[in-house]
Amino acid sequence: MRRSLLSSLRAHMGRLVAACLAIVLGVGFGALALTAHSSASHGIDETIGAQYKGVDAYVYPDRESITAAVVAKVKALPQVAEMVPMSTAYLEVSLPGLVRPVSLPIDALQQTTQITSPGTSSGKLPSATDEIALPNKLAAKHNVTLGQSLRLTSYDKKTWTVKVVGLIDDQSAFGQGAAVATPAAVKTFEPEGYIQGIKIAGKPGTDPQALADAVQAQLPAGLQAFTGAAWIEHEVKNYTNGIDVLGGVFGMFAVIALFVACLVISNTFTIVIAQRTREMALLRCVGASKRQVFSSVLAEATVVGVVASAIGVVFGIALSALALALSREFDWGIPPVSLHLDLLSIFLPLLLGTIATIAAAVVPARRATKVAPLAALRPDVAPAAASKRGVFRLVVGFLLLAGGGALLALAATKHQVIIGVGGGVISFLGVLAIGTLLVPALIRVLGALPARAGVPSRIAVANAVRNPKRTAATTAALLIGVTLISLTCVGIASVRKTFDVSMDGQYPVDLTVMTYNEKMPAGADEQLKAIKGITQVVPIHKVVVKSKGEEYSVTGIDQATAGSVIHNPELVGKLQSGTALVDYNTLDRLQLKEGSKVTIVSGKNTLTVTLQLGLGLDPFNLTSTDLAQLAPAAPITGYWLASDPKADGSKVIDEVSQSLPSVKELDVSGGLAKRSTYTQIFDVLLAVGIGLLGVSVLIALVGVGNTLSLSVLERTRENALLRAMGLTRRQLRSMLAIESLLMALVAAGLGIALGLIYGWTGTSALMGGQTIDGKVEYAVPVGLLVAIAAIAAVAGLLASVLPARRAAKVAPAGALATE
Repeated sequence: MRRSLLSSLRAHMGRLVAACLAIVLGVGFGALALTAHSSASHGIDETIGAQYKGVDAYVYPDRESITAAVVAKVKALPQVAEMVPMSTAYLEVSLPGLVRPVSLPIDALQQTTQITSPGTSSGKLPSATDEIALPNKLAAKHNVTLGQSLRLTSYDKKTWTVKVVGLIDDQSAFGQGAAVATPAAVKTFEPEGYIQGIKIAGKPGTDPQALADAVQAQLPAGLQAFTGAAWIEHEVKNYTNGIDVLGGVFGMFAVIALFVACLVISNTFTIVIAQRTREMALLRCVGASKRQVFSSVLAEATVVGVVASAIGVVFGIALSALALALSREFDWGIPPVSLHLDLLSIFLPLLLGTIATIAAAVVPARRATKVAPLAALRPDVAPAAASKRGVFRLVVGFLLLAGGGALLALAATKHQVIIGVGGGVISFLGVLAIGTLLVPALIRVLGALPARAGVPSRIAVANAVRNPKRTAATTAALLIGVTLISLTCVGIASVRKTFDVSMDGQYPVDLTVMTYNEKMPAGADEQLKAIKGITQVVPIHKVVVKSKGEEYSVTGIDQATAGSVIHNPELVGKLQSGTALVDYNTLDRLQLKEGSKVTIVSGKNTLTVTLQLGLGLDPFNLTSTDLAQLAPAAPITGYWLASDPKADGSKVIDEVSQSLPSVKELDVSGGLAKRSTYTQIFDVLLAVGIGLLGVSVLIALVGVGNTLSLSVLERTRENALLRAMGLTRRQLRSMLAIESLLMALVAAGLGIALGLIYGWTGTSALMGGQTIDGKVEYAVPVGLLVAIAAIAAVAGLLASVLPARRAAKVAPAGALATE
């Protein structure tokens, strides 16, 4: 049988190429996910470990602050060789080119021999109280050079001038690093500086756990002592939570890709085994047992699985190395990470790919052994969906569909994601189970129109539904990919719309620009409008009034232009003459409720208004007309701004914060920062989701092309007879193209419909309990869904090119002579 196996592999390798490609893509994607996760985790381990090199124990302020008395007790322990209290001063620094100072944390630099200190990329570490070392990235961003003097300002308006003597190497730091200064300087900057931890190095021979226990015995209940290794593990866990989540997402998509590959492999082996029925029958006739035939098929699948999986692992690792190299070459906003391989990222994908290939070949192998030798010499009859097994499968499918649908409805109403996931999986299994009935029916409906176009189209429709089981299996792989991509697009679009509506309720104004104790300069609105990303600027007036011994700041805004900067239409509608929009705190201070009337007094002027809730705006808001009646001379103290949704929110905020140079103190607030952050997250999730799921679609299209290729070989005599009866090569190619297009369009249409259902129910389950009022907004990303359908259609046509060319090249006379 070994000789037969080798000859079979040589003879049929061309038919197994597509299955090999599916395995390579599925395994390669799994290897890519595991390698990227391993490299990122290892990079964080090294980065955080380097910061705590030489630390045997660490004191963390869990529920209580670290005081000088605690530091003294720890230092007095006989096991302690060195101790570094990590104190930080939070100041503002005036940097070149900036109108106003920006915040800067400054760590106290301790002189130690065992515990690591920050390293410099250039210059030296500070040694005098008027010296400072800046993070290299911050210095590069603002063109700060060595020897330059900077002004520092504390919260109580004290100022100091310091000299930059060094640049801290923060290439591997997460986010913006801190500057460093001497302990005496930090004490001067902030006498009551916060101690965020204590690094401790033990004397030679001291056990880290014994040291941590001794330190813990000296600490009050709100402080916790870790060993150095345990603290590094604690910090790594904090940083890698996101990476672990991302790793889980990557792993989920890798499993999906591998599952789709299994469908392609199973379909391929089913067709190949069916085409080799005579060959296996002859093996049975010359003495091969059922066990030997079964073993030979599994051995063939094992060889294919091992070779293709090995290629896939190499392919995935190569892509990981390329991506990490690009991240180091270009500034992607993440620390540079080097490639790190472990046994799991290499052997797990290899093992899973091989097992998946063998598992996918088990059913075709069993089918090959169930046919008697003499009966197998007769032509194989396509299995019918109406068999007892087919009827049972349909009944189970409809039950799964009904049960999964009920769980989806329950998840949407009770807002339970786990129930929704279970309902989605169960209902989708039901769709796959009834695929032998559903897919051919949809193909007949969809093919009714092209069938009128001529004989090739009618034959294509008939061929597509001839073997329902094979057609359902072929479209199932593509159906999974399209459903998941549609689900991702619909889900993210719906979550984004829900989030936008919720943000409009909490932060109806993108940015508010305010001054204190000074007036806005002339032309301030034009300066703000000139900032790229700002679309609307509306001035606001303010006056301070008194009521019941308390002061209230009353804001007035033009009713006609308010709608251009307030995103919540409900608030715009409430902003009417005679109405004041207030928040809950103002209602509580006034001891009134919504709908109550209140009279406001400013000097000799009075104004009676009705109170309405206006969450997200200033505490007390009137129309500018009403405010003019109350205080005709109320000055312009600020502006409400609207921004372009496509603009970089952080960049817009930075430019607004540094605008209006004649204003000493400018307060910039609003929901743009949070809105922009979440928008970027949604964009990244959408791009990553589509990119990852695109792999499964690619594998599925390989399966469509493979099915057509094997179908061409299977129907060689039939195609030859059609050619002999007058069908041209062009018509033959058109016939196969229409057949492939029908399967792709049915998979795309059904997948998009399922994606809409799953996306909407998933959004309701995920977001229903997160919004204030429980409302969920549903979205249909029409452009993306149309693009998905178009791509599936084009890809289906492309999948038919090679099989059609192969079929058209066969001469009719030669093909009719083949067995």
